[in-house]
Amino acid sequence: MKYRIAALCTVVLALTAACNSNALQRGHEHVARSLSSPGASVGDMIYSQPGERISIGSGRLNLYCIGSGSPTVVFDAGWGDWSPSWAIVLPRVAKWTRACSFDRAGYGFSDAGPMPRTSVRVADELHTVLHNASLSGPYVLVAHAFGSYNLRAFADRYMRDVGGIVLVDADDADVEPAKWQARDNRSVRNIIATMRLCQNAVVRGLPLPPLPSPSGHPPGTCADQFFRGLPESRFSNGLNSALLHEVQTQSSLYDAAISEMEELPWDEAYLQQHVTSFGSRPIRVLTTWHFGRPPATPASVHRERLAFEHDSALAQGSWLRLSTNARQVFDYDESRQYIQLDQPHIVLEAIREVLDTMPGSHMNM
Repeated sequence: MKYRIAALCTVVLALTAACNSNALQRGHEHVARSLSSPGASVGDMIYSQPGERISIGSGRLNLYCIGSGSPTVVFDAGWGDWSPSWAIVLPRVAKWTRACSFDRAGYGFSDAGPMPRTSVRVADELHTVLHNASLSGPYVLVAHAFGSYNLRAFADRYMRDVGGIVLVDADDADVEPAKWQARDNRSVRNIIATMRLCQNAVVRGLPLPPLPSPSGHPPGTCADQFFRGLPESRFSNGLNSALLHEVQTQSSLYDAAISEMEELPWDEAYLQQHVTSFGSRPIRVLTTWHFGRPPATPASVHRERLAFEHDSALAQGSWLRLSTNARQVFDYDESRQYIQLDQPHIVLEAIREVLDTMPGSHMNM
């Protein structure tokens, strides 16, 4: 869930299909050919049971690793999401090299972690779990939405272990204009209040409550707060059932998600104070709609949403200055924000570009 071709593409005009995935280099057409239609992810039931649970001292984090080779590609999901977010992309990356996703503390099959759940804490825990799993760097980091806070903090603290980064529709509040930050702060308060309603029901063993919704709309559900709402059409029925069970019974899930949301101002301040150069390490920034395609009416809402998307694309473009090997890719073909589920070939192409530019790679071609 969410709480961006080269830079030469005019960002003002990017809110059309003109500056979309067609701007990607076509050096790896085999990536796209391997994906006929995303559909339900084949083999995604691995996420209905633990992978390898690795001790980090304060508890155990759940790690899924498949494939072989180097460098290792490490995935982090968005807020309210965990490893299944990468169910389509990860096994395809594993055909080239080792690919690993992890459940942040409190999510999925990971133990609850110490509070507060700041991005720095998440980054340090990830570094520890990779070390304890005998997975050495350099790593290619791949982050979706809120996960970008965690992996950008990881890069700041452990740049010597980073080979490159792919930011997929990354949260960008630390670099966006102040007027949008004020709106985000209001949204955060509402999200926390909603999550507490769900949390209280789970702790008490009660049925999950209906959630407030705009007038004329059916009540929301607690399952709507995770991923982009469960059940997810890209997941198998079995995985959806397992995830819904977690949402209905796992109090640590709500503890972690609420704390992560509460710590956003701290995370953003940290990232503003720690702007670290990647040197020549590759950066790929994949940009899409933050909140879906703007509605045609009312006109005032349409204009405001377009203005926000424009400013967000510019904000994400600011990360290109951190590396001499950086590109921003625009994908406005889809009305929803999960590129890794709807347009996985775009994410795969970006990862492959990063892998191909890294010296000393030992991949399965």
